[in-house]
Amino acid sequence: MTESAELYQIPPEFNGLRLDQALAKLLPEFSRNRLQKWIRDGQVAVNGKPAQPRLRLVGGDQISVTTLTPTTIAPPAAEPIELDIVDEDEDLIIVNKPAGLVVHPGAGISHGTLQNGLLFRYPELADIPRAGIIHRLDKETSGLMVVTRTLQAHKVLSEKLAEREISREYLALVHGWIIAGGTVDAAIGRHPGDRTRMTVTDGGREARSHYRLAQQWPHHTLLRVQLDTGRTHQIRVHMRHIRHPVVGDPTYGNRTGPPARASEALQRTLNGFRRQALHATRLAFDHPRTGLPVEWQQPVPADFQRLIDTLDQEYGDHQDAPA
Repeated sequence: MTESAELYQIPPEFNGLRLDQALAKLLPEFSRNRLQKWIRDGQVAVNGKPAQPRLRLVGGDQISVTTLTPTTIAPPAAEPIELDIVDEDEDLIIVNKPAGLVVHPGAGISHGTLQNGLLFRYPELADIPRAGIIHRLDKETSGLMVVTRTLQAHKVLSEKLAEREISREYLALVHGWIIAGGTVDAAIGRHPGDRTRMTVTDGGREARSHYRLAQQWPHHTLLRVQLDTGRTHQIRVHMRHIRHPVVGDPTYGNRTGPPARASEALQRTLNGFRRQALHATRLAFDHPRTGLPVEWQQPVPADFQRLIDTLDQEYGDHQDAPA
């Protein structure tokens, strides 16, 4: 790691502010969470001594902020990856991520990700944390994501995400007949027997998903799901928890197959869908520069639409509960 320290003097008008509040004003390009982490990690000193976030400051105090930069990990490489850009301005990029594309490099994956493609198309994102990515979708989940193009936009939208001020709506095709919308309020944590999976557990982190009906067939339901929180695999875990797993989900799907007496066409379509039927269809928030509400919607991709069309062809207008 390499480190660099910056010195700041507290102006008289900051007298009485807490350390974390003063830093947020001095360094508006960084998120509140990042500044508080620097304080907790001992990277911030007041008059030469480590300090706590709630320390009250007086005019003239000297603040030292030491930032650490990894030197042994190479940054992600820019790669010419085709991207579906829905919209963009000087602050934001709205991407329609296809199923099969990993969002950013991780364990065992260093190339071919959305982040690699963003760095190629928008080289300036190299100066933004994680190339402007503030949230993610699972590899096999399709749909809308927002990418920030400036440090200020990154700070504002990261805080909006943490404060649940970004509206994200998904379409999920699940197994079974659901008669009404509802809410799943169940904490999620790592599965004790399989660290690659998540599960509902009392010791997990708060997780809340709201769902309402979009369309019904005798053995399947299309749901619109909105998230209050953004836990790993949240919708997939919550749908499994209420015994309506997402169609095609290889991890949480309980190997649920086609319904009895399904036509050959429906069996073939369901068995051939090898990923979770989950799509981020709507994204809405207040723009980080103008403060005005903005919204984007994206229909499901072709493979997901084929599922819906095949169910419509199988059952027509018949939407009675299964016998």
